[in-house]
Amino acid sequence: MLHEALIAASDLGRLQEIAGIVIRHGFGELVGRIGLVTLLKRAGRALHWEAAAELRTVPPAERARSMLEQLGPTFVKLGQVLASRPDMLPPEWIEEFRKLHTHVTAVPFAEIRSQLEEDLGMRVSEAFTEFVEQPLAAGSIAQVHRARLMSGVAVAVKVRRPEIRAKVIADLRLLQRLADLLESEVSDLRRFRPRKVVRHFARTMRAELDLLIEAKNLQAVAHNLSDNDEIVLPEVVPRFTRERLLVMTLLEGEHVEAWLQHQARPGPATRSVARIGADAVLKMVLVDGLYHADPHPGNVLVLSGARVGLVDFGMVGRLSDTRRREFAALMIAIAERDEEAVTDVLLDWSDGGQVDVEQLTQDAQALLDRFQGVVLRDLDVTALLADIAEIVRENNLAFPADVSMLIKVFVSLEDLGRRLDPEFDMSAHLEPLARIMIRRLHSPWVLLRRGIRDSARVLAGLPHDIKSLVARARRGGMKLELDLERLDHFGRQLDRSANRITFGMVTAALIVGTSIAMTIDGGPTLWGLPAIGLLGFLSSALLGLGLLWSVLRSGRGR
Repeated sequence: MLHEALIAASDLGRLQEIAGIVIRHGFGELVGRIGLVTLLKRAGRALHWEAAAELRTVPPAERARSMLEQLGPTFVKLGQVLASRPDMLPPEWIEEFRKLHTHVTAVPFAEIRSQLEEDLGMRVSEAFTEFVEQPLAAGSIAQVHRARLMSGVAVAVKVRRPEIRAKVIADLRLLQRLADLLESEVSDLRRFRPRKVVRHFARTMRAELDLLIEAKNLQAVAHNLSDNDEIVLPEVVPRFTRERLLVMTLLEGEHVEAWLQHQARPGPATRSVARIGADAVLKMVLVDGLYHADPHPGNVLVLSGARVGLVDFGMVGRLSDTRRREFAALMIAIAERDEEAVTDVLLDWSDGGQVDVEQLTQDAQALLDRFQGVVLRDLDVTALLADIAEIVRENNLAFPADVSMLIKVFVSLEDLGRRLDPEFDMSAHLEPLARIMIRRLHSPWVLLRRGIRDSARVLAGLPHDIKSLVARARRGGMKLELDLERLDHFGRQLDRSANRITFGMVTAALIVGTSIAMTIDGGPTLWGLPAIGLLGFLSSALLGLGLLWSVLRSGRGR
């Protein structure tokens, strides 16, 4: 049931706009199923139910992409996140959502000057000797300007768009409420866990809004790659970095897209860029556990001296030691045809859903058959991940958010690698790093340290757990749930035995009553015996035989 209180009055206008766009793109049934029609009518808002004529023959996936683009930057970014969820959406929807790009017009510098100077704490001319008002790049969250510090260092000044935070937070608030409605009202979508997807998306968007978080991400990744001279990252200028402002050194180079246009054909230079980029990203993923989560061509620069630059760390991914172990174990299990290990990893990735383990095991075996004889170095990682996503989708499961983001990174990395080098093979770069990671994560010292840490955590939390248990018992909040095997069968047997006892007692009473009737003189007789007594004996005999037959059929009373 839809509760009007879920939607704030201040959001009704935006909600009506969203519902109208959804209907125009031919998804009006969804608006009706989640109850938005009733809410908007009660709020005095009218909806037009005519779908755009030119969209009626367009495939649903393409209509959905167009719908997200019209809904604005927040929804475009949601579509980009969904493009990384092959476990949720079929291939044609994934392919369509990958075309989503945020087309935004840069904010005129006059409109951002006051915010910029407020964050700088001084006039622009006092902070920079040079500031180019025309942006280098403009995104849905921020835009970047070229400038030069008083020290002469060229910098990139990333400024958050004015008022964008309020707009994004309002859209996220609506998305969270719509996700609640989808999960409760549309059973077909429940397995996709809309609440969890939107919660993760909202966390990512809020992080992108805070440029201080991006600065910390950039510094952490730069520290992890500090021993690699072939990879260059911008340096943060802490003095001028705020929540709405990020100042960092400017990387002088070409975006890989433009650089490729200057190359006559793939050669040593393009292969070198592919190698450097792949090795850096895979090290971030498998060794460091903190990685650039959006390595598309616009975020990769080709610099002088055969170096590669990475920019835009608003979106980063994190992989725990456990997840990295699982991923590397999956790669090796497939190469070594270890069916049990593959199934175990997929169960760990099942995100708490109901799993038909037998069916999942059969699908894992089919996966191994498709990759039979393939060694780890020759493994097609993208094809493998696509097959795994299909298995997860067909078993009504969903990947955890960190796994889906990892898949997105691998797909983007391989696409970019093959544009640079048609013979690019990501598995050749992945195999040595996976071996290094497994050695590190399974070394005796790491295992001992992990065991000590886990034991210490359990012991430290034990007093609190006992205290909570006792407090719950005092409040009467403890429940004992028993799930005893064959309990239902035992209950049925007990019920059957009680019925037999009752049946036997009635038979015995009938025999006693008949015996008394046989001693009474008078009344009708049959063969010289009282007819009532004789009839009673015959009935008792039949009932007794029936009871005996029931006992024998049940296995001698068991």
